[in-house]
Amino acid sequence: MTAPARASVAREPKAASASLPALAADPSPQEHPVTHPIHALFARHWRPTPTLVAAGLLAALYYGFTGGLWAVTGEFTRWGGNLLQLCGVDVGSWAYFKAVALKGHPWDRPDGWMIAGMFLGAMTSALASREFKFRAPARHRRWVQGLIGGLLAGFGSRLAMGCNLASFFTGLPQFSLHSWLFIVGTAFGAWIASRLVMTAWFRGAPKLSETPVYVVAQAATSRASFAGLFGVAVLLALAMLNLYLGHAKFAGVMVAGAAFGVLLQRGQICFTSALRDLWLTGRTTMAKAIILGMAAQTVITAILIARGMTPIIHWASPGALFGGVMFGLGIVIAGGCETGWMYRLMEGQTHFVAVALGNVIGATVLAYGWDHWGLAQTLAVAWPEIDLVKTLGMTGALAATFAFLAACYAFVVFREARYLQTVRRPAVTPLTSEA
Repeated sequence: MTAPARASVAREPKAASASLPALAADPSPQEHPVTHPIHALFARHWRPTPTLVAAGLLAALYYGFTGGLWAVTGEFTRWGGNLLQLCGVDVGSWAYFKAVALKGHPWDRPDGWMIAGMFLGAMTSALASREFKFRAPARHRRWVQGLIGGLLAGFGSRLAMGCNLASFFTGLPQFSLHSWLFIVGTAFGAWIASRLVMTAWFRGAPKLSETPVYVVAQAATSRASFAGLFGVAVLLALAMLNLYLGHAKFAGVMVAGAAFGVLLQRGQICFTSALRDLWLTGRTTMAKAIILGMAAQTVITAILIARGMTPIIHWASPGALFGGVMFGLGIVIAGGCETGWMYRLMEGQTHFVAVALGNVIGATVLAYGWDHWGLAQTLAVAWPEIDLVKTLGMTGALAATFAFLAACYAFVVFREARYLQTVRRPAVTPLTSEA
């Protein structure tokens, strides 16, 4: 290997080795020659940094349009409540379902339509790029791991009033101090889980059984393009239906959700890989991109709040910290955060059904324990809701938020440098004595 080649290898940490468990997405499908205008956009995955900055800006505009956050687990909790109602359980008196405004069905709520848009956007993107394949892990334990991880993540996210979106990516730009606690807790939980997944039960990269929907051939180009266009047609039809019925907001949030779904799938955006790789492999591109995306979002959100919009603030409580730890543990065990499993499921990775089910069950269990087990008073509502804008003023809130983001970025750079030092350190051959 030449000197320049060695330098190139040293500058970029390698991806997780083959001995690392296949906890996130399986290796990206083979990139295909660009033979159609659509594939000029979908032939390759998009770089994480511009993709996450775009997601951050879109999230800020979504807040400006709806007054709410780009978030998913609150709606997953309502799904659990709706399922209990179908089973004859009266959840009307549960305090948590009152807090998350459980009313009607998913199609009666903006978040329900936004999440439907996310699924549709991610699937359309996967089909248009010919990355949809039905895949199931060869080892059945991955289903169990997915369910357990989903349970932990669902419970922890709702204890903290949000997942990697509402208590992390879209929560921090709201100047809610609880997001700081959740982010620290999530990073610590992911660190614990990164050790756990290297144990014998987790190790190994199980092969996936694949049933390709589109083969890697030029003949599949037109079919992939048609599938992508069909997805866009369905999206537009549903949006037009909502407009016809007088639900302009539903139409708007569904289109926004589809845009989020496309960004997630094309950028392969997953907070699990960002945090796990930070601890295990020294790869920091995704973690840096997430921080920059939050920074961009913070600027637009500050302008909106200064113009009179009300920020969304939650309790800066032990629940935010402990919920973050549980969430970090859960997403690494499951192999995907809330947004990660959503787009991977739309790529055909079937075991993420277990993660989704675990999320809904875990969130619903938390809703039960909120008042039945006294979790609300012990870990949440007895603690203050700290709005940094009210506490420090807008200038102080911006300074504190960007200082926190700068500290996170510096820590990421430190972890990367430390890993590179470990990689470059020459191995020492132990001395042996001869008989």
